[in-house]
Amino acid sequence: MNPLLLIVVGSAVVLAVAYRVYGRILSRLLELDDTRPTPAVEMRDDVDYVPIEPKYLMGQHFSAIAAAGPIVGPILAGVYFGWLPALLWILIGSIFIGGVHDMTTLFASVRHKARSMAEVVKQHMTRRSYLLFLAFVWIALVYILVAFTDVTANSFVGVLTLDNGEEVTGGGIATSSLLYLALPIIMACFLRYTKMSLGVATVIFLPLVGLSIWGGQLIPFDLAQVLDVPDAQAHRVWDVLLLVYCFIASIVPMWLLLQPRGHLGGYFLYVALGGAALGLIFGGHEIKYPSFIGWESAANNFPLFPVLFITIACGACSGFHSIISSGTTSKQLKRESDARSIGYGAMLLEAMVAVVSLACVMILARDSELISASPNFLYAKGIGSFVTVMGISEKLGISFGLMAFTTFVYDTLDVCTRLGRYIIQELTGWQGAKGRWFGTAVTAGAPLLFLLGQPSGGVPAWKEFWGLFGASNQLLAALSLMGVTVWLWRTRRETWVWFVTGIPTVFMYVMSMWALGLNIQAKWASVGADMPWAVGLNLAVTLMLVGLALLMAVEAVRVVASLGGSPPPEPDAVPA
Repeated sequence: MNPLLLIVVGSAVVLAVAYRVYGRILSRLLELDDTRPTPAVEMRDDVDYVPIEPKYLMGQHFSAIAAAGPIVGPILAGVYFGWLPALLWILIGSIFIGGVHDMTTLFASVRHKARSMAEVVKQHMTRRSYLLFLAFVWIALVYILVAFTDVTANSFVGVLTLDNGEEVTGGGIATSSLLYLALPIIMACFLRYTKMSLGVATVIFLPLVGLSIWGGQLIPFDLAQVLDVPDAQAHRVWDVLLLVYCFIASIVPMWLLLQPRGHLGGYFLYVALGGAALGLIFGGHEIKYPSFIGWESAANNFPLFPVLFITIACGACSGFHSIISSGTTSKQLKRESDARSIGYGAMLLEAMVAVVSLACVMILARDSELISASPNFLYAKGIGSFVTVMGISEKLGISFGLMAFTTFVYDTLDVCTRLGRYIIQELTGWQGAKGRWFGTAVTAGAPLLFLLGQPSGGVPAWKEFWGLFGASNQLLAALSLMGVTVWLWRTRRETWVWFVTGIPTVFMYVMSMWALGLNIQAKWASVGADMPWAVGLNLAVTLMLVGLALLMAVEAVRVVASLGGSPPPEPDAVPA
């Protein structure tokens, strides 16, 4: 068997076995109980609390958590250190850390009336911990918005010339992207105001999404040409427009955009995985990239420890998933046993997306020009190469890859803005329409400061902020696992808690704090009068994140130490 195919198929088998074996063990340890009504059933209002069959909830949840993380992170790490360290972290991390994180935070939320992880922390730790956690989450959301907004804007400019001379334009991807945003809104209106079923709507609108991918290259919306500015300036304008989109999308009702787009986006992920799998099986691609480059990246001297573990976040472990699990998914879980397929299963499926993304690096030669390209183009080139075995042109395949990339990101962008708005409203107590507009403006406006303050030229903004995004995201995972560990220990007092969630907590905490320390060291050396203010702000935020995380750890130790030998409270008790 072809070595590349053996690695990809072997990874799929490992993840499938892990789902059946370790997923079942987790279900028993957590004592998932289908006789116990979930909040979606018990508190059903058909607005926020709606029980959904797992086959439908999976697509929505999967598209929300996947985003660009399992594409960008594995590609960057593979280029930096070789594909073997990246592959090992994806598999081991997703099985024993990321999957555990997603499943336990979802379950914790379900057992607390679908409240957020911040509320779980508040109940089982202290109010101070709750406020620290909220502040940390909001900052992490801002960095997710910064990184994903800029890498998406990068897809909408420039031209990718293929080996056969054909061109894939960023303007064409922009057109396809705009059409893709319009289609879910039309679909939502049909679902709400006619008797059209979801199945019929899917059959109609999914092919239209495919048509928009093909048609985008025929009618490209080239913003650089429209405004008569260089690509770099058009890139900045797209940054602004995407954040304006975030502002609007996070205010409109969920049924109008978030839910139908999440449904269609889930199919995008499945098609991308399926197409890549077929291409890998029948394409005969060979591994050309080195399996291991060294303990430090030759390109930028990044050390493998801890940079590997914060570069690959989504695909191995991601704190952002806890926000989705306890923010929207827990309000739609029909049965407790579904936490295994939705929480644990979706994380392992995302790991397969990361493996496929890594395969896009593995087929490249070390001296390939694509190695220095943006990860979204490298991913799209790989997908385009894979699907040619099915008779699909490489140009259409690359367009599909770039559209799939931006599709994943849209789900994350507006969900992050919406959740950031919730946190601002929670911290200020300012509810109602004015609070909604204010919270959204602050959450969408903060990333704009970072993006517009980044000096033009040199390192792209998304790459400049990816390290801090990864570190903050992974530290958020550690803090979420910390909250779950305290809750489980208080209510179960079983030794397994320290091994199943405790060790992952410590590992993610150490790696993230280590990475933040390296970031501070690097930025501190550049402090001076000529230091760009955005870089200075970046340093200040890094110091703030370290402070918040240290205080959270102190609170956790104090709470656990104060328990002593007292009997645990009533399991999973939630005050009225």
